[in-house]
Amino acid sequence: MTSRVTVARPGRGHFFLLLALLVLIAAPGVVSTAAAQEVVSASGDYVVPRTADGHPDLQGSWTNVTLTPFERREGRGPVFTWEEVEEIERVDGDCPASPGTVACGRTARQGQSNEARLSGQEYSEVYWDRGTRVAIVNGEPRTSLVTRPSNGRRPPLTPEGERRQQEYRDFRSQFGQYDHPEIRPLAERCVVSFGSSAGPPMMPNTAYNNNYTIVQNADHVMILAEMVHDVRIIRLGEPDPLPEQLRPWFGDSWGHWEGNTLVVETSNFNPNHPFRGIRPTDHLKVTERFTRVDAETILYQFTIEDPTTYTEPWGGEIPLKKFDDLVYEYACHEGNYALASVLSGARYEEREAERDGRE
Repeated sequence: MTSRVTVARPGRGHFFLLLALLVLIAAPGVVSTAAAQEVVSASGDYVVPRTADGHPDLQGSWTNVTLTPFERREGRGPVFTWEEVEEIERVDGDCPASPGTVACGRTARQGQSNEARLSGQEYSEVYWDRGTRVAIVNGEPRTSLVTRPSNGRRPPLTPEGERRQQEYRDFRSQFGQYDHPEIRPLAERCVVSFGSSAGPPMMPNTAYNNNYTIVQNADHVMILAEMVHDVRIIRLGEPDPLPEQLRPWFGDSWGHWEGNTLVVETSNFNPNHPFRGIRPTDHLKVTERFTRVDAETILYQFTIEDPTTYTEPWGGEIPLKKFDDLVYEYACHEGNYALASVLSGARYEEREAERDGRE
């Protein structure tokens, strides 16, 4: 096999936020149909579509869903063979290539929390969308999304980073996972997306709703993440950073154009919004690069820098594939209702325990 086309499967729960429409309406003339048409030059080279202001057009719906793991298995090379790709992408009867349920081959999780043990059994395969294809970049079927360092794995933590992680683990060990409203997971409370779908960096969540809508004008780029309807507003131009004490959920993002690439630098991360279990510090900076490489693909590259946490900068590459469908609202509400019920139940148990103590 000498060539391959990576095709994204439409997700099941997509949404298109009204904000995207408002940005388009509020910026007439930003998108010129003629200027934004995608063409191929006489030499066969791809010509990047442009908006009316002359910048590359990144607008539309995209997905980063993939079967490629975040980190590379130890001792593994950076690229799968095409035989391995065929095996990984193989569909077994009614079961997808990456099954979400125990019924389709996922390992049952015994001896863990009730939620973890039941994960993959509460839904049927209809609800899961872990992707159907391996991520292909520059014609290579990648074995990991992380590409720097060269082993495809997150670098070790610094001694200071290890100390902070242990300090937080010691604090959390005093409580059960759901003992108090202040420590319940942000995603369970529908505050921000599961994992790091919205980013930065923007990662597949390995479950479902891995889709995005991008809208831009001369001064801003908006990225709407399907999962938990998160929206990032990236300001373009000379940075005017937020005050040090202002730390939004997705940080303070500023973008500029380097040729055909949108470069976005983000700082001022919220300390309560961890990335893959690592809580951000004042020193964290994430740099993202968005480059249209063909009519169906934006190459997304990210670099994470924090000398107080990681022993070296690190990052990776993920293809964002064109998603030819609407993205519908993800009306996440479980935490809004459940949290009040959980607190009410806890108060009831306390009253019952107090009554039993008096009797």
